[in-house]
Amino acid sequence: MVALVIVLAVVVVLAVGAAVWFYLRERRSRQLREHFGPEYDRAVRDTGDTRRAERELAARQERVERLQIRPLSAADRDRFADAWRRTQAQFVDDPTAAIRSADELIGDAMQKRGYPVGDFETRAADLSVDHPTVVSNYRAAHAIAMSSAQGGASTEDLRKAMVHYRALFDELVGIPQEAQR
Repeated sequence: MVALVIVLAVVVVLAVGAAVWFYLRERRSRQLREHFGPEYDRAVRDTGDTRRAERELAARQERVERLQIRPLSAADRDRFADAWRRTQAQFVDDPTAAIRSADELIGDAMQKRGYPVGDFETRAADLSVDHPTVVSNYRAAHAIAMSSAQGGASTEDLRKAMVHYRALFDELVGIPQEAQR
């Protein structure tokens, strides 16, 4: 009888432990999915495995938490906004050069905010933690910029790239909506 009670207690403890483990795992998945949005789906698609994608996304979060990301000062925001206006104006005469300028401006703003400015994939991964809704814009704009560098982008493609860069720029630099008007 005592052995049966011990076996039942062990089974109950294991069942409760498994339920808690599954609950915590599902909660973590839900939190990552809610935080990263479309970037979560992209990571799952790219890795081919939900658990591996979640480990990668969690590692991104940990990495970015260790960085000294800071908001821009009002003076820096104004300086970047002026540079963006010049870049947009440049698009009329030289769309390809404007795309290069927009990409450089994004890199400068990232660096000023405290993001390390390494290779593109690392920059995009870092941005995905704090700006998950617009990192896809960054990827799309970068792909068009790369195509443009090889002579394979139309003016319409370049216009789309500028729109994508603008969405990221506005969020990264923190230009208030009323200032954009």
